[in-house]
Amino acid sequence: MNLKTTKLRDAIRVTLALGTTTAAGMGAAQAQEPAPASSQETTTLDRIEVTGSRIKRADIETSQPIFSLSRDDIAAQGLTSVGDVIQNITANGSTLNTTFNNGGNGDTGVSLRNLGANRTLVLVNGRRWVGGASGTGLGGQVDLNSIPTAAVERIEVLKDGASAIYGSDAIAGVVNVILRQNFEGAEANAYIGQYDKGDGFRQSYDFTIGATSDRFSAMLGFGYVKEDPVMAGDRYISKEPIYTTGAALGGSSTTPNGNFSIRFGDCLTSAGAPGRCRPDLTTGSFTYDPGAGAANWRNFTGNDIYNFAPDNYLLTPQERRSVFGNAAVDITDNVRFKTTLTYNERQSEQLLAAMPITLGVPVAGTNAGNVVISADSIYNPFGEDIDWVQRRAVETGGRRFSQDVRTFAMNAGFEGTLNFSDKYYDWEAGYFYGRNKANNTTNGLFNVISLGNALGPSMMGPDGTPVCVSTPGDLDTTIAGCVPMNMLGGVGSITQDMLDYSTFVAHDEYSYTQKTYYANIGGDLFNLPGGPLGFSVGLEHRSEDGYDSPDALINSGNTTGNARTATSGGYTVDEAYLELAIPVLADVTGAKLLDFSVATRYSDYSNFGDTLNSKFGFRWKPIDDLLIRGNWSEGFRAPSIAELFAGQADSFPQVSDPCNQANFGNQTPPAQARCQAEGVPPGGYAQNNTQIRITVGGNPNLLPEKAESTTAGFVYSPSFVEGLDVSLDWWKIKIEDAITTVGATAIIQQCIDSGGTGATCDLYSRQPGGEILTLLNTTTNIGGTKVEGWDMTVSYRMPETEWGKFSFTWDTTYLSEFLNDNDGDGIYGEDIFREPAIGSAMAANEGGNLVGEYDGPNLLNYWRIRSNLAARWEKGDWGATWNVRYYSDQTEPCQTFEDYGYGWLCTTTDRFRSVPTDANGNGIWDGTAGGDDFTVIAANEHHVGASTFHDASVYWNAPWNAKVTVGINNIFDKNPPIAYTAFANSFDPQYDLPGRFFYFRYSQKF
Repeated sequence: MNLKTTKLRDAIRVTLALGTTTAAGMGAAQAQEPAPASSQETTTLDRIEVTGSRIKRADIETSQPIFSLSRDDIAAQGLTSVGDVIQNITANGSTLNTTFNNGGNGDTGVSLRNLGANRTLVLVNGRRWVGGASGTGLGGQVDLNSIPTAAVERIEVLKDGASAIYGSDAIAGVVNVILRQNFEGAEANAYIGQYDKGDGFRQSYDFTIGATSDRFSAMLGFGYVKEDPVMAGDRYISKEPIYTTGAALGGSSTTPNGNFSIRFGDCLTSAGAPGRCRPDLTTGSFTYDPGAGAANWRNFTGNDIYNFAPDNYLLTPQERRSVFGNAAVDITDNVRFKTTLTYNERQSEQLLAAMPITLGVPVAGTNAGNVVISADSIYNPFGEDIDWVQRRAVETGGRRFSQDVRTFAMNAGFEGTLNFSDKYYDWEAGYFYGRNKANNTTNGLFNVISLGNALGPSMMGPDGTPVCVSTPGDLDTTIAGCVPMNMLGGVGSITQDMLDYSTFVAHDEYSYTQKTYYANIGGDLFNLPGGPLGFSVGLEHRSEDGYDSPDALINSGNTTGNARTATSGGYTVDEAYLELAIPVLADVTGAKLLDFSVATRYSDYSNFGDTLNSKFGFRWKPIDDLLIRGNWSEGFRAPSIAELFAGQADSFPQVSDPCNQANFGNQTPPAQARCQAEGVPPGGYAQNNTQIRITVGGNPNLLPEKAESTTAGFVYSPSFVEGLDVSLDWWKIKIEDAITTVGATAIIQQCIDSGGTGATCDLYSRQPGGEILTLLNTTTNIGGTKVEGWDMTVSYRMPETEWGKFSFTWDTTYLSEFLNDNDGDGIYGEDIFREPAIGSAMAANEGGNLVGEYDGPNLLNYWRIRSNLAARWEKGDWGATWNVRYYSDQTEPCQTFEDYGYGWLCTTTDRFRSVPTDANGNGIWDGTAGGDDFTVIAANEHHVGASTFHDASVYWNAPWNAKVTVGINNIFDKNPPIAYTAFANSFDPQYDLPGRFFYFRYSQKF
């Protein structure tokens, strides 16, 4: 065995380059094998391990669709994060990136097939990468920003399930990030860029040095990346909570001058429900107004609604520093030691509008619900407790969430060759250690205990300074260090001394550690008619553990922000796998190639037990130009640490209560009756705040998700059109026993649909008047998802002409079906608008086929088509790239805007739909003849338009061994499509920001 890998590496590069030469990656597979240049190259190409298999082989095409992004492809996209590059893949769906501000944490993930980042396995050099440490890692997601961008050689993406090969998480596919190795010489790169608006400046610098010899190689590199923010107020689309509506729609009722009331319940709403009182005992709330009477107050009106949008980041900042290296030494002719080490530090930040302090009645049941502005406060001129308090503390300058994440990973092991019975077997054994640790700080939060003191009784001290007292009028009960707070005096009334006492800086710590011991051996067993039977067998032992240690005040709930309790836990798993490559026929009529691949993997987890997952695949070449392939596999996803062990925490999702005024009329009569039985007034209640506080947490009794994946397709490389490759693959994935939460709206809907007898009815409670008071939404195994579609790649490398070399790659993902089973009844994609069969149960509201629908509150896109077209031109020392990225159109519900008087936002108006209604209340559909009926509801929609973005670059290879590149991303200044239901910014964060991005890159080799 020749352990030197320089030629092998170069051969892989050449082979992959023949399959993909442009920036979209999207290399079509080849049915024809490239002819070797020499007999020596033939021998060095005979053992290549391709993502999706542990068996080394000469043919890079497996039974599963794979494509690759080379280092040049990555550079051509003009991006500074490997995560952003991967998110441009057409098979990727919706997941975290740095455009997430509210709800973001600096992570960037990948969600193949839109099934969630925790269902896509991320490998680095073929080994499972450590989970992220900003919180998402505990949930099973890998932060791609923890991988040093400068160290990346190429990216391989397996667009199929692979649990039989790699174990848990490989349900939607596998992303394998391969780092640079066998590097010789030195290289330096510098990059700068910014938007045409003058913001979002980015800079990146890296330096790599390496050396190789016959028996030794080593490489060391350093990288630095800094990405500056873009403010939401600096783009027209994001400067209002909902585009073109000012603050009136989507703005906050928690304002800088305050929104207050007294004696809740003594005044009645127009519907006769308990309401808020102003100081003159009229119904409603009041705010600060200097000079408006002796107490400086007036009625709070819709004109007071606060526009918080400009105070937020639109694009969040990051700063990353990395060190990476690897070394290999041949101990003997048949044994080699290898090690790879990486260290990456990320400092990131999110900025939200100043803390909306909410105390008293609106947060009853929490620690903050016990705090009021005392009648005995020296700043309270009304002589009564203010029991409903909403005040935006703009004096703090906003809420800053900062992360300092350190990622260390080491892979060390031995590899070699055994000779047994004149056959050679490749083996390896090693150890992987990965750890992510994060220290997060949050500024702008308030200590609820301190607020209780500062807003409680107060009086003037002996020296004329205001002091807090526990007993009104008694200086002997002075609370040491307490500074009384003036919330009623408008903007600026909260002084720095008041802030110093009542605010706190939250310090949270996260950690995630993974340890893996592995050993495997593979080779050829004996010959079959189609060639040698290949095998690979291996053992792995892995432990994963992590924790989330929140600040003590957050853990105790004494914060005006989101409270949560600590999370800590872990598990171990022992695994064994076997893979076989079975060549049946070769070079016969009708079967230039026919082989099968089978694999199985046994996994024994310490928390839930064992699982066995297998796969079967085939390849058939009836002629040299055509490869037909298919694959069936079982998959699973083990529950993550957060899903198992997460402590209880507060979350504030946007929830449209089925019992509010907008939705009440759409409910069946029995459901309406249940709403009223829960205290909701007839016709529903006015839900002023769609962000409802709910409690989330883990479940240690979870079982793994189960999945089944199927693919079938072909690769066509016609010999009469040199350089043309066409691949088309159909794929289907079915997930059962999904680990999920039912969701706040679904919890309420299932309860009222059951008439109050359902299991979810104990999970929430209401205040008098109908507002949700508490809601518990923890993880469980229920339901699943079915998704189906097609992948097509067309690649054409034209023969060289006098105008230079041209190549084109067109890569497309077509999503035909996305169905959910939310209630676990085994029926996927139930649709309340579809008439059930007579005698069958009423359909649950699972949305039917979600393809083409946009889920704004959850920031989920269900594009029917994502397509990338990439072109490259090279002539002499010059070259250019042109990339086109296409996202198909979607629709989003718009009826709520119509109901609130903003129907002009809708593109489809006067749209009505009929809903089969169980009017007789027996739980089944009896038809109109049997006493049931159809309820006609308004269902206006807004069209989220299709979008196409163009990126271009030009480069010059300088004679002094340098490369100079200039580029423009979004060259035609295409704006992202408006999405009014998007959680923030009126567009989805998977799209480009408004504006052109200009960049310059200089690369120097030594």
